[in-house]
Amino acid sequence: MECYQEDVPHVLAVDDNLIDRKLVEKLLKSSSCRVTTAENGMRALEYLGLRETHQQSNFSGNGSKVNMIITDYCMPGMSGYELLQKIKESSILKEVPVIIMSSENIPTRINECLEMGAEMFMLKPLKLSDVKKLRHQLTNVEGDKR
Repeated sequence: MECYQEDVPHVLAVDDNLIDRKLVEKLLKSSSCRVTTAENGMRALEYLGLRETHQQSNFSGNGSKVNMIITDYCMPGMSGYELLQKIKESSILKEVPVIIMSSENIPTRINECLEMGAEMFMLKPLKLSDVKKLRHQLTNVEGDKR
């Protein structure tokens, strides 16, 4: 059973809204993903092993390995865009695909996220067809690394 777990993509889902977080978790699990959830950007960075210091982002090296990060855009404290920036600035995490989701369809926001390195921008609420697209994306990413 252990080797099966290794083959299952691990997704970090970040959303301050509990209902949205549970929905994303349920959809991802139904698509055979292992899911860890975080209620905000700071928690996500802690989980990933990125610590905030006053001078710079500091990678502690003991973060958990994830295959993909899916985050809400609009969250208190740290937006999904800021989280995306921190991940893309990290030499260790920059290759991890980041998906941004938002309930607002604002083209400039979407473009900013894609330019910063987001893999995809999805409108909420997520549907099973969206998650299947993500799952396909994950399969492609894993395939490229082999």
